[in-house]
Order: sequence, then C-alpha cells, then structure tokens
Amino acid sequence: MKWVALTLLVILTSLQYRMWFGQTSFREIKQQEARIELVKSENAELALRNQKILAEIHDLREGTDAIEERARYQLGMIKEGETFFRILDSREGSRQETPKD
Repeated sequence: MKWVALTLLVILTSLQYRMWFGQTSFREIKQQEARIELVKSENAELALRNQKILAEIHDLREGTDAIEERARYQLGMIKEGETFFRILDSREGSRQETPKD
C-alpha cells in the first residue's frame, strides 16, 4: 500500500511541476496570450495601411484627380493658364507653394 501511495505522490508531483514550470505552464500560457495580442494589434495596423494603399492605387488607376494632385505637389507642375505664386516666410525660412487659376 505504501508503494501505491508513493507512486501516486510521484505522479502528482510531476504533473504539478509541468503545470507550474513546464512548457505548458500557466506562465507560458499568459506570455503566449500577450504575444498573440501584440501580433493582432500589429496585424490590424498593417491591414489599415494596406487598405490605404489599395485606396490610393484605385484612385490613381481610376481617377485623374489623384494624378493631378501628385503632379502639383510632388513635381511642382501647374496647368496651362494658371499663375504660380511662391510665398516665402523670411522669419522661419520656410516656403509655401500655391498654384492659382
């Protein structure tokens, strides 16, 4: 009878050790849950960024407004018949460009 009790005690101790310190311990489970939440938030940010990029691609393919806007602000282009004014702020040393009709 002592052997049975001793064997059960050893089994119980080994199971408790696994539960508290092993690979499937409570601490490991909490750490994995925290990692999962971090990855989910990163995925949500990346999905939002992807949606913005897809919307921009759609605008560039379908409409001319997005192309015109990029040409104006990135390349400094103006339409025929427009007057271009450049306003310089001498206090800050910055510049502001505004195309006018």
